[in-house]
Amino acid sequence: MRKLKGLILAGGKGTRLRPITHTQAKQLVPVANKPVLFYGIEAIRDAGIEQIGIVVGDTAAEIQAAVGDGGDFGVKVEYIHQSAPLGLAHAVKESKDYLGDSAFVMYLGDNLILHGIKELVAEFRDSDTDAQILLAEVPNPSSFGVAELDDSGRVTCLEEKPAQPRSNLALVGVYMFDQPIWEAVEAIKPSQRGELEITDAIQWLVDAGKLVQSHRVTGWWKDTGKLEDMLEANRMVLDAFETDIHGEVVDSTVTFKVVIEKGARIVNSTVRGPAIIGRDTVIENSYIGPFTSVYHNSHVDRCEIEHSIVLEHSQLTNVTGRICDSLIGKNVIVAPSRRKPRAYRFMLGDGSEVRIF
Repeated sequence: MRKLKGLILAGGKGTRLRPITHTQAKQLVPVANKPVLFYGIEAIRDAGIEQIGIVVGDTAAEIQAAVGDGGDFGVKVEYIHQSAPLGLAHAVKESKDYLGDSAFVMYLGDNLILHGIKELVAEFRDSDTDAQILLAEVPNPSSFGVAELDDSGRVTCLEEKPAQPRSNLALVGVYMFDQPIWEAVEAIKPSQRGELEITDAIQWLVDAGKLVQSHRVTGWWKDTGKLEDMLEANRMVLDAFETDIHGEVVDSTVTFKVVIEKGARIVNSTVRGPAIIGRDTVIENSYIGPFTSVYHNSHVDRCEIEHSIVLEHSQLTNVTGRICDSLIGKNVIVAPSRRKPRAYRFMLGDGSEVRIF
């Protein structure tokens, strides 16, 4: 049985989630009131791995402040500073001192996987494979790294975002590696975009005759790098909740899979789940609709919101139209102005202040 470590890649800048990620790490944007990165740490821990290295970049200080030494998660975390954003395989190369002679699971820090990775890790731990990749069937394989398999599930070919995909099996962003990966990452050359691609490293293993096996995702998974994916991940996680009320409900209606965290107050409002209201948040005279997360210490008054994520310390007041399909950053103020409001669809960066016309 192999000894394993975890490696989480959390150095990306999150350009597809700007302006939110101008002021915070994309891996710390919450889904169902929990930062995305925390789901990955918990998935690795739940698979029986207690030592985790987190590869960080420009947002290192913020990620270290949020995660600490890993004690709150029951693991030991160390940080690996990637010298430059030169690709996933480059991040692996720069983690060699930490990983040593351990086999490891590599987990992209903005991924969410419904059932975790216990089965994948257990399968790899007890096998003699050199690498194993997690795959999922997707309707748009040309947007992903795509794998071809033989009848036994062994990987025979990988292509990165092919124009004419030869399968619909996309790489999910979780990989298992043993010692041959070090030779692979040293052997490959930068791609046309100047990065060392992990798909090229895995293809090198295949071409070198190493045993690279596949494992299929049994539930949903999401790369939360875009707004629509973040909202869908929020919906999926919320849909698995059960009602759990620790806050105060006053003259209000709360129905179907609603979590109200400690210190929150719901006053003269309707909250229709799946939804979560964060710690010390106040909802007054409002409607919070399905698939909505409102994070800690926020205030919503005389508003209707659904299928949206509201981050901490934000204030939404007297918005006449319904807010939907929105991601609203930290310390945001949305309030009326003199001109008539019409329809609203927001993606607001942290510290924004919006006056509605």
